[in-house]
Amino acid sequence: MKFLGIIPARYASTRFPGKPLALLGGKTVIQRVYEQVAGVLDDAYVATDDERIETAVKAFGGKVVMTSVDHKSGTDRCYEACCKIGGDFDVVVNIQGDEPFITHSQLQAVRACFDDPTTQIATLVKPFTADEPFAALENVNSPKVVLNANRNALYFSRSIIPYQRNAGQEDWLKNHTYYKHIGLYAYRTGVLKEITALAQSSLELAESLEQLRWLENGYTIKVGLSDVETIGIDTPEDLKRAETFLNNRK
Repeated sequence: MKFLGIIPARYASTRFPGKPLALLGGKTVIQRVYEQVAGVLDDAYVATDDERIETAVKAFGGKVVMTSVDHKSGTDRCYEACCKIGGDFDVVVNIQGDEPFITHSQLQAVRACFDDPTTQIATLVKPFTADEPFAALENVNSPKVVLNANRNALYFSRSIIPYQRNAGQEDWLKNHTYYKHIGLYAYRTGVLKEITALAQSSLELAESLEQLRWLENGYTIKVGLSDVETIGIDTPEDLKRAETFLNNRK
């Protein structure tokens, strides 16, 4: 099977304008993401709607494709990019442009989901640990996932799921393994075409989670497991944390 990595990158972020071009350890954030992906998959491109990002990617020797300014999601941008790139790729992997620490093992975990020929869409989760603060579990910016016995996603929520009716909150992480969603997706190429044609669903609108549209329309999402902690960059404060993380890792 052939895997195409696409990294959607927008300049006009509400919380952090110009985020892909912010410097992290002397390199732009988008360069760090690209370098983590290139060589792991069969090919990789940045998909952007901004000429400044296009210029920056070309400057460090990366591949880039220009896409429409009208896309409402990274999935839509991935599909346009896939159509423009062409080729005979079986699976498109959507890597968020603000995940500079995404690892080879995480990409391989998502890739391995397609060893099952029935897999339509795949994503990644990380188990919460029992020693994490309850506030981490409560964080609405960190969606939670519940899985079935076949490790397919049953539901994604910004709320804590499942709710433990007969236990105090201080024991929830000890009693049950909760899963934190890592925003890495992969889709069979034909499935990507289908899901970008779907109208927004009621669950998606309620939770503001695009993947619920796919579940609500009957698609299955296979889930890979990772024990690697990553730092996504949503705000300037996150960038400072990422710089500290990078320095400590060195």
